[in-house]
Amino acid sequence: MTPGTKYSGPIPGRITLGQGAFDTPPPGYVIEEFFISGQAKRYEITASPADADLAEAGTAPFKTRLLAVRPSTPAAFNGIVLVEWLNVSGGTDAAPDWSYLHREIVRGGYAYIGVSAQKIGLDGSTTGIPGILPVKQADPDRYGSLEHPGDAYAFDIFSQAARLAQATGPGGILGGLSPRHVIAMGESQSASFLTTYVNIIDPLDKIFDGYLIHSRFRGAAPINGNYVLSVQNRDPTYAEPNVTISPCVRVPVLMFISETDLMAPLIGYLPARQADTARIRTWEVAGTAHADTYVMLGATIDTGTAPIEALATAFTPISTFFGQVLDSPINAAPQHHYVLQAALGALAKWVSTGQAPASAPRLAANDGLRPSLMTDAQGNALGGIRSPWVDVPMARLSGLGQPPGGFAMLFGSTAPFDPPTLARLYPGGWQDYSGKFSAALSDAISAGHILAADQAEILALAAALWPRQLLEN
Repeated sequence: MTPGTKYSGPIPGRITLGQGAFDTPPPGYVIEEFFISGQAKRYEITASPADADLAEAGTAPFKTRLLAVRPSTPAAFNGIVLVEWLNVSGGTDAAPDWSYLHREIVRGGYAYIGVSAQKIGLDGSTTGIPGILPVKQADPDRYGSLEHPGDAYAFDIFSQAARLAQATGPGGILGGLSPRHVIAMGESQSASFLTTYVNIIDPLDKIFDGYLIHSRFRGAAPINGNYVLSVQNRDPTYAEPNVTISPCVRVPVLMFISETDLMAPLIGYLPARQADTARIRTWEVAGTAHADTYVMLGATIDTGTAPIEALATAFTPISTFFGQVLDSPINAAPQHHYVLQAALGALAKWVSTGQAPASAPRLAANDGLRPSLMTDAQGNALGGIRSPWVDVPMARLSGLGQPPGGFAMLFGSTAPFDPPTLARLYPGGWQDYSGKFSAALSDAISAGHILAADQAEILALAAALWPRQLLEN
C-alpha cells in the first residue's frame, strides 16, 4: 500500500450504498465497510496527452470509505479481487457493476471492493437524481468525518484502495485472503475515469492485472478530474474527446459497449472505436441499453434462489422512471446482465491464463453525418454480440428511443410485439418459439458470450416471459 495509507474498521451499522443491496450478505460471504485515509496525489501532464508525461502536482489529505465483500472461508476464494470505481452520476455512490455482476461474483468465488473514489458520491452535486441523498447527507453520524479533496485526487485514492485490496495476511480488509489477481472495473462515468487511469496512471502504478471498462462513451475524464457529462443538455464539455485505449496498454482490457454507449448523440463511443489488439477486446452487445430494468429492479431481488416468476418481473417493460412517466417503456433486455457476467468470466480467464477471448463482431452502424444503427425487419440491431432475445425476439429492444436530456435517455426502450406479430414470427406458438430460442441460446454459449451456468435459468425465464394468452398455441 502507499506509505501512510491507513484504514479503520470494519465500521459497525448499516452501509449506505446500492438500494439496500449490501444489507444482507450472500450465503457464504461477508460484507464489511472500512474508512481509509492518508495523503493523496494529484497529477498534471507536462507534455502532450499522447506523450502522457505525468508529474505530481500536489498532495492533500483525504478520508473516504470502501466496501469489502469476500468469501467467508479461504477455500471458497478464487484468488481474484474485483475493485469497482463506484459511480457518482446520480449524485451519490452507486455500485452498478456489483448490481449487474453480483450473481457471478458470488457463484465464482470472487472478492469485491467498492471504492468511494470521487467527491460527488460523498458530498453530492446539483446534477444528481432528485430525492437521492449523497452518502454524507444520508447518514451524517456514520459518514460525517469523511473528507474528499476533489476529483483530481481520485486516481491516486483509487490506487491506494487497490493496494489495500492486494495486501495479504490477517487483519487486512479481505480478512486474510491472499489475492493472486486484482481487476479494476467501473461503469459509465466511472468507465470514463478508468479509461484515463488505464492510459496514464496504470503505466506508473502497475497495480491491476486487468480492466473491465463497462459502458463508456467517446470521451474520458481529464487528469485534473474536472469531468462533466451532463445528460441534461448532452454537453460533454470537460471530457477529453474521442479517447482510445493506448495500444501499449500493459494488461488485458475488455470494454463492454451497449447500443446507448455507441450511438448516444454527441457523446457516443462510435468515433472512439478501435480495433482489437493482443490486450484489448471490445464487446458491443445488440439490444442493450446503458442501464435497464434489471439494474433498477432485478438486482435487488436476484439472489440466485429467487422464484423465476419474481425474476421475470425484472424484465417486464415499465414506463415509469423515478416518478416520471415516459412515452415508451425502458429497455427490459436480459442480455446486458447475462453477457456482462460472461465478459467477467472471459476477462478473469484472460488474466489468469493469458488466453484472450476471441474478437467479437461489432454492431452494424452507419457513421456518416447522422450515425445510426442498422436493424433487421423487426427493428433490432444487426451485428454485435448476439443473444436469443434479439435473434428470437418478442420485442424491439434498443439502447435508444427516449427523448434526449435527462437520465431516462440512458435507459433505452422496449417495444413489445403484439400477439399477431408473435403469431406471424412463431406460427407454431410456444413450441416454435422455445425451440428457436434454445438453439440461439446454445449458439451464444458456444461463442462464449453467455455462461453455460445460466442456461437453465434463461430457459425457465423465457417460459415465464412468453405471453400467457399464447401458451395454448
